[in-house]
Amino acid sequence: MQSGFIEIDELCDEWVPQPLIPSLDKDLQHEPPVLESAAGPHTIVNGKEVVNFASANYLGLIGHQKLIDSCSSALEKYGVGSCGPRGFYGTIDVHLDCEARIAKFLGTPDSILYSYGLSTMFSAIPAFSKKGDIIVADEGVHWGIQNGLYLSRSTVVYFKHNDMDSLQETLENITSKYKHTKNLRRYIVVEALYQNSGQIAPLDHIIKLKEKYRFRILLDESNSFGVLGSSGRGLTEHYGIPVEKLDLITAAMGHALATEGGFCTGSARVIDHQRLSSSGYVFSASLPPYLASAAITAIDVLEENPSLLTKLKNNIAVLRKGLSEIQGFTIASHPDSPIVYLRLKKSTGSLNDDLRLLENIAERALKEDSVFVVTSRRSTLDKCRHSESDIHKASESLKRVAGLVL
Repeated sequence: MQSGFIEIDELCDEWVPQPLIPSLDKDLQHEPPVLESAAGPHTIVNGKEVVNFASANYLGLIGHQKLIDSCSSALEKYGVGSCGPRGFYGTIDVHLDCEARIAKFLGTPDSILYSYGLSTMFSAIPAFSKKGDIIVADEGVHWGIQNGLYLSRSTVVYFKHNDMDSLQETLENITSKYKHTKNLRRYIVVEALYQNSGQIAPLDHIIKLKEKYRFRILLDESNSFGVLGSSGRGLTEHYGIPVEKLDLITAAMGHALATEGGFCTGSARVIDHQRLSSSGYVFSASLPPYLASAAITAIDVLEENPSLLTKLKNNIAVLRKGLSEIQGFTIASHPDSPIVYLRLKKSTGSLNDDLRLLENIAERALKEDSVFVVTSRRSTLDKCRHSESDIHKASESLKRVAGLVL
């Protein structure tokens, strides 16, 4: 008997638990530069002022005096946080004002606020699409949408990125496969302006396919809200399509509006349903009131200053012209996209090697020329209220460094 206990003790001593997390390879052990000031057109990195092309501050509203004043007033009135979810003493009058302002701006009946940008997609998708339902999604959607698709437990079918022939074929196959299935909810999920490619969804074609095959559409406008359209109202304005043609529109407010949180907008029934069954709304502490106040002010500034969009479009055009002269790269993003993607014309044959090459270019541009850009599987630049000299500096830096590295 005692021998058995000894053997058990020996086994316990020899047991090594599985690691809590997998070991990281060298490619993932990367420390991004740390900003030491506001993420405006110019910022401080490692104690040095740099030209910042790495933020999503599309309209340059970070640091705008009206937003700062709005936040300061709200902080004095409401304090910092809400300390409660919307359904349990966390609804503050400024939340309702913000929801009404968004709905008025977009021309929809109602809107709902979320306290975190990505939680909008995490929550809105599973609130409507459940196990047994069908979602057809673009294979290029960003991670927040992908997570929402996963949490919905729906059957998800991907179509080729921004390929309308692939979308039509997918819808045709699903319609044929499930033609005898009753009470099947079917959705198309796309981004207006794709975060991972800078491409714009052909909404006019998607609407035609939606109506032909009787699907619902969820459109994420996180990178297009405040950017696309003659007045920044997004993809529907860009194509001249009535907003009521869409079933749900979601967006994070951390880009053009330079605040935080997210929203979903649509019919009153669509919004009321989320107030009862959307996890990010029901269980999360509500958006800090000063951020809701900042969002209202940002929309006001956008409406009152159409020159912001004109400046953005001009900057995009100037930047694209400068970047088109860089040998070894091609511009992969849409001409109207504030996210400009540079793609290697000739791959090394390995995605990891391509990424290391791009990171080398970005690191040298930052270290040698004080130009701060972002890398993914492609090199990307975001622009806001940069001067033409800033844009020229970035173009010349990347041209010089690419010529040395490639």
